[in-house]
Amino acid sequence: MKALTWQGRRDLAVVDVPDPRIEEPGDAIVRITSSAICGSDLHLYELFGPFLDKGDILGHEPMGVVVEVGAGVTKLKVGDRVVVPFNISCGECFMCRHGLQSQCETTQVTEYGSGASLFGYTKLYGQVPGGQAEYLRVPLADYNSVVVGADLPDERYLFLSDILPTAWQGVQYAQVPDGGTLAVMGLGPVGQFVARIGAHLGYRVIASDPVAERRALAEKYGVQVADPDEIEGLVSEATEGRGADGVVDAVGMEAHGNALVSAFQKATAVLPDALARPLMDNAGVDRLAALHSAIDLARRGGTVSISGVYAGDADVMPMKTMFDKQLTLKMGQCNVKRWVDTLLPLVEDPADPLGTTDLVTHTVGLDDAPRMYEVFQKKEDGCIKVVVKP
Repeated sequence: MKALTWQGRRDLAVVDVPDPRIEEPGDAIVRITSSAICGSDLHLYELFGPFLDKGDILGHEPMGVVVEVGAGVTKLKVGDRVVVPFNISCGECFMCRHGLQSQCETTQVTEYGSGASLFGYTKLYGQVPGGQAEYLRVPLADYNSVVVGADLPDERYLFLSDILPTAWQGVQYAQVPDGGTLAVMGLGPVGQFVARIGAHLGYRVIASDPVAERRALAEKYGVQVADPDEIEGLVSEATEGRGADGVVDAVGMEAHGNALVSAFQKATAVLPDALARPLMDNAGVDRLAALHSAIDLARRGGTVSISGVYAGDADVMPMKTMFDKQLTLKMGQCNVKRWVDTLLPLVEDPADPLGTTDLVTHTVGLDDAPRMYEVFQKKEDGCIKVVVKP
C-alpha cells in the first residue's frame, strides 16, 4: 500500500510499504477513505525528529471501512464504516472506566513515562503506524472504532477522531458558567471548534489569531475576533475589567514569539538522536506566548484549559501570578471516547450546528500530502484544515 512517511525534519514522502495485517485477535484492518492533517502533526514535521524513525507512517485522524477483523472481534464486522479515535485504549482499565482513555493503563508507553499509545505519533506514544495511508491496523478494534452511518459525507464524521472531541473537552475543562465569557487563543482547527462550541453553548466567545482568514471564519459563528495584540482590551471591556471566566489555549508549544526558545527548539531537533532525546526529555522548553496570554486573560478564580500540545519539562511559568489569581489549570490529551456519544447527535444534526462541513479548506490525494504539510505549517493559501483522500 501507499503511505505518508517521515524521512527527516521537514521531509515527508509517500512510499510503498507492506499492507498491515491482523497481529492480535482484537485487531481490525480499515481501508482509509479520509485522513486529516492535524496541527499536532506539524510538531512531528518540525520538532520531534529525535523520537521518529525514517519510514514511520504519520496520521492520527482517520476514518474508513472495515475490510478484515481478527478472531476476537465481536462487535465490528466487515463493511462497517468507522471513525478511528487517535488514542488507543482498552475501555476496561481503571483509567478508561473513569473517562481518562488518554491515560489507558493497557496501552501506556511506560518506556517513556507517557500516557496511552497514539496512532502515528513517535516513540513517545508507542510508534504505532498511522492513518495517512491506504490501510490501517486498529488494535483493540471493538473499542477503538466508532461505527457511523452511511449517508453523510466523511467530513461530517471525520473530526470525531480528534479535533472535535478535543475542542469539546477543552471547553468543558474551561468551566465557563452559563452565559459566561470564554476566551480562545488560536483559531486553527481546534480553536475554530472551541469557539463554535462555546457559541453553541451560549457563552460570549472572544478569540484571537494573527491570521485574518482564520478570524473571518470564526466570526461567521458569532465569535468576536481580534488580533492577539487586541484581545486583552476586548476581554477587559466585555467583563468590566475582570477577565474571562475560562480561557482555552488552542495553540501549544510552537506559538509565535520568543525567538530564543524557537532557536533552541530548532537546534534540538537537528541534533543526533542520542543527544537530542535526553535534552528534550529533561531540558525541553516551549514557546509559551499563548499560554502566558491565557493566564493573563483569565479572571481571578477563573480557569485556563490547555488543548494545545506542550512537551517541555523546563518551561518557566508565572507561578506568582497563577497563585495570586487563584487560577485552575486543566489540560491533557483528549479522552475521545468519553465525548463521542455527546457529539455524535450534533454531527448528524441536519443543521450541522458546529459547522463540520465548513472547516476544510484543502482536500488532496495522498501523493499531495507532503506538500500540504508545508502549506499548512506556513499558513499559506488560506489553509486551515487539510483532508487527505488516499
